[in-house]
Amino acid sequence: MSRVILLLVALLVAVLIPSLLGGNETWYRLRHFPLHWLLIMFGMILLCWVLNTLRLRLLLGDQCHKVGRLKSLGVVMAAEFAYCATPGGSGGPLTIMALLSRQGVRPARGSAVFAMDQLSDLVFFLCALSGILIYALFQHLSQRMEWLLMVSAISMFGGLVSCIAVARYHRLLIRLSGRLLARLNVKASTRLRWARKLLHFLAAFTDTLKLPRQTLIKVFALTCLHWGLRYSVLYLAVRGLGADLQWAWTFLIQMLSLSAGQFSLLPGGAGATELTSAALLAPMVGKSTAAAAILIWRAVTYYFYLVVGGPVFFLLLGRPLLRKLMRLKQA
Repeated sequence: MSRVILLLVALLVAVLIPSLLGGNETWYRLRHFPLHWLLIMFGMILLCWVLNTLRLRLLLGDQCHKVGRLKSLGVVMAAEFAYCATPGGSGGPLTIMALLSRQGVRPARGSAVFAMDQLSDLVFFLCALSGILIYALFQHLSQRMEWLLMVSAISMFGGLVSCIAVARYHRLLIRLSGRLLARLNVKASTRLRWARKLLHFLAAFTDTLKLPRQTLIKVFALTCLHWGLRYSVLYLAVRGLGADLQWAWTFLIQMLSLSAGQFSLLPGGAGATELTSAALLAPMVGKSTAAAAILIWRAVTYYFYLVVGGPVFFLLLGRPLLRKLMRLKQA
């Protein structure tokens, strides 16, 4: 119940921040926003779900026959809902692994699929940010934008280097973590079980990396299409409101805002995402336009995920739990 209250408070804060920023003019701009543009945005999100479903099935490799196409779409939609409804998106990977496990996919393989999915995302954002940096060399930027670009590039590169280091020196990592856990008085059986799980995950992740090169290229291409579509929503919202802003800056604003939302540990980054995007977007297009664009962007990429993904999440995870409770009552 406390998590539901936290989600509702976060949603309220997410709506209030842009509303207070733009004032009454925000609602005037929203009423005059072209309806067909809004329908196009929702269609883009539906296409994003299809692209992620294809990506999931490719990463499952020889295990994809265990998860039907419709069920794979359900996994993607339920996971997106969990990302948006839990602090820091922590429920997303747990949802993916739980649903795949119920279809007969081993937990280690499920976690490896999720890790490969995240690695593909990280490589895409690093490439996209590199392109924006090259583009920015020929533009006149403020000191704040230059600083944000550099921090983003360093953090992305650091994340990629960390992933490579963990994969390369995993044996040393297991030994060091084992010594640390021993000093914390963790039982030897527990340490052994955690080390075994980590080794199973690394083995499954290695198998995923050994997928045919053509398959990995398709996965990355789907990743680029997915994020390209999803990160075009704010750009279309700004253009639909009559403002002129380059796509590269809307991409950067979304990336920084969503990152700030993740660090806030609020459901879906609600509140922190709106505050950060408002601070970055308002100086470029004005307060009322920025407020209206943020509300449209979050309605399409956040509230829509909650409204449509929620029933799917309940059907896939809530119904089995309900059946279990009914069996206990009958007993």
